[in-house]
Amino acid sequence: MMEKSSTRSDGRDDDLISVQPSSSGTNTEFDQNTLQDERDETKEVHRLAASETAHIRFWRLVVVALLLVSGAVLSTFTHIFLKGEEKDDYVDAYYLFANTVHDVTRFRVENMFEAFQGLAETLTAHAIVKNLTFPFVSLPMFEVAGRHTLAQSRNELLFFTPFVTGDQKEEWEGYAWENQWWLGEGRSIRLENDQTLQTTSFLEGNITPQIFEFATVSPPGQPCQDSTSRLTWLRLGEIDSVMSRAANTARTSGLVWSERDHNVFHDQFVTGTGDESPHERPHAVLHTPVYEQLGNRDSKIVGSLVSTIAFDASFADLLPDKVRGIYSVLKNSCGQQFSYELTGNRAVYLGDGDRHETAFNQYEVVVPFNAYRDPELAANTDGHCRYSLHIYPSQQFAQGYKSSLPIVFTSLVAATFFLMALTFLVYDRFVHRRNIKVVNAAARSNAIVSSLFPSNVRDRLFEDAKARSDVNQAAHSRLKTFLHNGDSSDTAITDENAHHSDFFKTKPIAELFPHTTIMFADISGFTAWSSSREPAQVFQLLETLYHSFDETAKKRRVFKVETVGDCYVAVAGLPDPRKDHAVVMARFAKDCMHQMHSLTRKLEVSLGPDTADLSLRIGLHSGPVTAGVLRGERSRFQLFGDTMNTAARMESNGIRGRIQISQETSDLLADAGKTQWFVAREDTIVAKGKGELNTFWLSVGDVGKGRSTTDTTHSSDDVFAPNNYNSSVALDGLMTTSAESDQQVYNLVSNKTSRLIDWNVDVLSRLIKQIVARRKASKVPKKDLSKQYFCPGDNRGAGTTVLDEVTEILALPEFDADAARRQQDPENIELDDSITSQLQQYVSNVSAMYRNNPFHNFEHASHVTMSVVKLLSRIVAPVDVVVSDGKNQKRSFASKLHDHTYGITSDPLTQFACVFSALIHDVDHSGVPNAQLVKENSKIATFYQGKSVAEQNSVDLAWDLLLDDSFKDLRAAIFATDVEKARFRQLVVNSVMATDIMDPDLKAIRNARWEKAFSASPNMQEDLKDLTNRKATIVIEHLIQASDVAHTMQHWHIYRKWNERLFLELYQAYIAGRAEKSPETFWYKGELGFFDFYIIPLAMKLKECGVFGVSSDEYLNYAMRNRKEWEDRGQEVVREMMEKIKGGAKG
Repeated sequence: MMEKSSTRSDGRDDDLISVQPSSSGTNTEFDQNTLQDERDETKEVHRLAASETAHIRFWRLVVVALLLVSGAVLSTFTHIFLKGEEKDDYVDAYYLFANTVHDVTRFRVENMFEAFQGLAETLTAHAIVKNLTFPFVSLPMFEVAGRHTLAQSRNELLFFTPFVTGDQKEEWEGYAWENQWWLGEGRSIRLENDQTLQTTSFLEGNITPQIFEFATVSPPGQPCQDSTSRLTWLRLGEIDSVMSRAANTARTSGLVWSERDHNVFHDQFVTGTGDESPHERPHAVLHTPVYEQLGNRDSKIVGSLVSTIAFDASFADLLPDKVRGIYSVLKNSCGQQFSYELTGNRAVYLGDGDRHETAFNQYEVVVPFNAYRDPELAANTDGHCRYSLHIYPSQQFAQGYKSSLPIVFTSLVAATFFLMALTFLVYDRFVHRRNIKVVNAAARSNAIVSSLFPSNVRDRLFEDAKARSDVNQAAHSRLKTFLHNGDSSDTAITDENAHHSDFFKTKPIAELFPHTTIMFADISGFTAWSSSREPAQVFQLLETLYHSFDETAKKRRVFKVETVGDCYVAVAGLPDPRKDHAVVMARFAKDCMHQMHSLTRKLEVSLGPDTADLSLRIGLHSGPVTAGVLRGERSRFQLFGDTMNTAARMESNGIRGRIQISQETSDLLADAGKTQWFVAREDTIVAKGKGELNTFWLSVGDVGKGRSTTDTTHSSDDVFAPNNYNSSVALDGLMTTSAESDQQVYNLVSNKTSRLIDWNVDVLSRLIKQIVARRKASKVPKKDLSKQYFCPGDNRGAGTTVLDEVTEILALPEFDADAARRQQDPENIELDDSITSQLQQYVSNVSAMYRNNPFHNFEHASHVTMSVVKLLSRIVAPVDVVVSDGKNQKRSFASKLHDHTYGITSDPLTQFACVFSALIHDVDHSGVPNAQLVKENSKIATFYQGKSVAEQNSVDLAWDLLLDDSFKDLRAAIFATDVEKARFRQLVVNSVMATDIMDPDLKAIRNARWEKAFSASPNMQEDLKDLTNRKATIVIEHLIQASDVAHTMQHWHIYRKWNERLFLELYQAYIAGRAEKSPETFWYKGELGFFDFYIIPLAMKLKECGVFGVSSDEYLNYAMRNRKEWEDRGQEVVREMMEKIKGGAKG
């Protein structure tokens, strides 16, 4: 009883211990104390949490208040600052414009004074030169000189008044009457250029005795009453010039200008706001003295130049256009004020008085209207009015520099702080909720720990755990942190760490995981498959498969270790150890196998033939592994140990479509009750470094099962095992299997054919989109479907064949730069449903026209098509083509590419014809050479006159099918005009006829064409266009020739596959009595000769064409390697093929 009680009190069932009744009072008291301690511990935890919560609540309010106050202060500061910036902007702009007005106005005033002083000196100089005495001086062409002075000064009126004394009056009158003609002469010159002048009237007799009365000269110091009427003339020379007060000039201006022309003169400068006359706007009279002696201002003043100043002209062209709201007030010392508004290159007259906005007085800028030699004396001269211009901004001007930015930025700042406060409150709410859960969990945990251990022991446990956590994070925890988060702060490796010796002083991140299962999955046949694909297609396959595997791994909690090429490595049991790691990995391996089977069939539509034949070869092994992070450049997680090596051997010694597991993995599955999941492998495998091993096959269901070509183990090299044509199927009835097997094979072939049809339709439809895009860019007219179009071959006469249509030079279109520039992306072209459906039906009909030959079948045509597409995509521009014209980059590059590739890349119809020819080139092939058909005297041999029999028959059948009424929309998409149809027909004929490599006449023609095009000494007299088209013809023919035998220039396993099929086809013909010899007798040497005399020279010509880029090297290298491999293993391969055929025949 004591042992039992002790065992239970150790904690296997605490609830029973706490409530179990006892007759002992001591035990009851202990139980009650324990419950009380638990409640006390819980209360203590909640009390501490409440205390911390109070502090958090206080600081929460402080933080929110700080955020809101800071937001308010910063928003206010932002608004004030931006408003101040706006004010500074318009003040700076105002002073800039005001200074501009100041400088321009000063310049004009000085220029005006200088102009009149210059004219005065001109009068004095004329008198001196002509030895004349004032006032009997008349300046010839005074109107001309005066006109230039007025233009320079922008004044309105100018006249010269000589001073005539009393004793000179009668003599001056006679002089003026006798010489009045000079005035008419000058004015007649002026009238030719200025139609606004009034006509001058001449006196018929003597001047009247009295024209005006003289006024007495005012004494010095007399107050100014009516300006210049009381001017002290004797002091005029001391101040250069004087100006009168502003006055109405209607009487004086009327002497030379009409009222209408006077208005026009003012309107070109100033716009009025009322109905006042321009005469009523401010005018002043400027008096400039004329001296008797030149350059001597102390000499006698003999006259005065009097000019009327129109101040309107002074306010024009002062500011840039669209500047508004600057006021100017014209003031003079005679008490007059006039207001204007400056509006760009014009001004608006506002009226008498100072009308500016007084709120802007502080920004006043004053411009004095003077250019006096003695300004102080001018200020004290009676009768002289001193003018000045006062400039002010206005509210209108300031408003032009105001914007919504202060409000916007203020709102943004306020909203930012408000959102920060709101975010903080929301975050705090979530943290509070989490803390409640943590506190509750801590209270429960603390109560449980307190119930199991005394308080002193409990505290020691907590302190020890905390010390261990702070001093040294566990290696297992650090590893999990790296795997789950990519890295951790404690183990992060930077470039800087890598250059310091302290880097490796930290403890490595590594740990032993004793219970794991490793999976190696390799894509069987991948290397051979990728040899016939574009790099982009290879990556499309791998990315699609690996992405699917990765998603499944996440769901299964399997860790993906790495991918090496086409090998996928994963592990179960780390970083989180789990007991069911073998079961989980087995399920994951099955998932991968099923996904591989499904995805490859879907991808075959876009990636081409043989994609669905790819399969996985998977190996599993269980055991301990060392996992860690290798630090340094590009650190990554890796696994080490014998378990990894054994798992790799399970994969490499496996069979495609099967999952091989080791003895250790099978034992774990058996322990988990999964013995039905696996079966023992019949034979043992010999693994490198392991010896003989007993292994097992993991069941994967019906999908994905398959056998290798030998049904034995293989090395890690890819093995391509064709599923469609085994020996029993390929002999087509000569060696039959059971009815059930025949049905299965039929279904398999039918599904594969359907996928090949879809792939061919996809390829051809993309090319049709390019044709349509180029046609739209070239503005080729649409084809009228109601008309019947003909081209060579539609209605051939008797005795003519397809072979007669072969031409030495194919005519390709010239480069259309405008079309290349205008052409839209073909991917954006949407084909009509009728075109797509007709294309689908046409390809399906073509596939049905192929016979069930082992080699010359629809799959072979698709393989040739795939090679043509690859070579067309590899036709590239030379590496030295550099385009520097950014604007015409597309156009320039397309032009250079067109020239380099002989026009093939710029003509979608040519590319479509090449692919179309590949698809139809072996239609209705009988499985025997042309020579045999001729020997048998078959009907088609007779019809085609024993030349290129099979090729001509294929062209005729495919062309007749295309011309059927059910494909009229498809035809309209391919060729829209008679010219396009004829050119397409010619391309197809030349391409398909080029596949007849045995006809000596065609071979001789092709060799001669090559010599002409690529000879070291070309014919200089040949037209450049013909030379280019001849090269294009050669490239097209070599393209389809190389594609027709592409299997010889691809991976060894591709070559083996198609070589075996061709061997089988010829052996069938031999068995059927349609061949004299069995291929077994000549196959080995025949293949060597085929390589030496056709394949390798053809690959070298691909390189010499110079347009296929790296593909030419790739094809030549594969051809050389396959030739070497055949030379070494060819005889053995022939024996294997014969054994397989005979074995199938016996079966």
